[in-house]
Amino acid sequence: MKIKSIETFVRGPNIGVVRVRSDDGAEGWGQLSTYGADIAATVLHRQVAPTALGADATDIDGLTDRILEATYKFPGSYVCRALTGVDTALWDLRGKLESKSVCELLGGTSRPFPVYASSMRRDITPEDEADRLVRLQDAFGYRAFKIRVGSVNGHDQDQWPGRTETLVPTVRKAIGDDAALLVDGNSCYTPAKAIEVAKMLHQNNIGHFEEPCPYWQLEWTAEVRRASQVPVAGGEQDYDLQQWKRIVSMPAVDIVQPDICYIGGVARTLRVARWADKAGLLCVPHSANRSMVTVFTLHVMGAIPNAGPHIEFSIEPTPWVEGLLTEPLEAENGMVNIPAGPGWGVEISPEWLAQAEHQISES
Repeated sequence: MKIKSIETFVRGPNIGVVRVRSDDGAEGWGQLSTYGADIAATVLHRQVAPTALGADATDIDGLTDRILEATYKFPGSYVCRALTGVDTALWDLRGKLESKSVCELLGGTSRPFPVYASSMRRDITPEDEADRLVRLQDAFGYRAFKIRVGSVNGHDQDQWPGRTETLVPTVRKAIGDDAALLVDGNSCYTPAKAIEVAKMLHQNNIGHFEEPCPYWQLEWTAEVRRASQVPVAGGEQDYDLQQWKRIVSMPAVDIVQPDICYIGGVARTLRVARWADKAGLLCVPHSANRSMVTVFTLHVMGAIPNAGPHIEFSIEPTPWVEGLLTEPLEAENGMVNIPAGPGWGVEISPEWLAQAEHQISES
């Protein structure tokens, strides 16, 4: 079975989906990485498609490696972001051929999976953040939450003076001691400051401290991990598997967080998850919006043996995701169902596709 065509459907800069068809008429749907999706679509047709077209549609691992070798003159994030569209579409195709969900293909079982309600906001006061999380707790039964501390690439500076030290205990008190609470530093701190913050987080029973230091400073993150009583998480930005080998072997973190869309798809994510499992580390892929990246993450987390206790589930309004899926993901009792149908178990809305910019590469 050979890949006959690869199509992209892109709406704006943030999101684009991919359809792959084989020479016998089978098809599968995937998604380019979010953010810069219009650029990723161009990379896909120009650099990825020439290797993918005519290739065996069932050899996802091998094709992934060949594409990256073929594009060695253009290494970097965008090749992986484009590759994700092909990888995820091929997993969908395979699931439909075998009448199994991707989760089942990977040895898992489709079922409800716990999620943590993920806040993306730093422009909100501690009191208002606490109030809205309690409302969501009551409405959707969330039993885990993540909030943002410090500031993005903050060089030890808070979003405004004193916000983090007020935010963490305020939210902890509001949601209660039985709910899990996680924090994300988004590359804010030097090791000394991160270790100081980690002590405060430990006092407030925080479940993990995500990306405390600039993510490229692995030695800094590893230093924080060694000193912190709070588990350290990270890796969402990393797409290079050699870098991932370093992250796991050091180890720089306690919880690995590859983003399926940033790293180049499911096949490459599974490699990281296996390495982490052998090293005794948990895996919780980054899934910070409700596009198909959360669908992909649900299927993977339902199958890997070292899955963490929760999946990231954004609580923020995201207009560019609206209308993408005919049945959007929803939380109930703090859980989201792993779609049970063949492949990804979701359908892209025909109305959404009709409004997208379409390109096709064919063999």
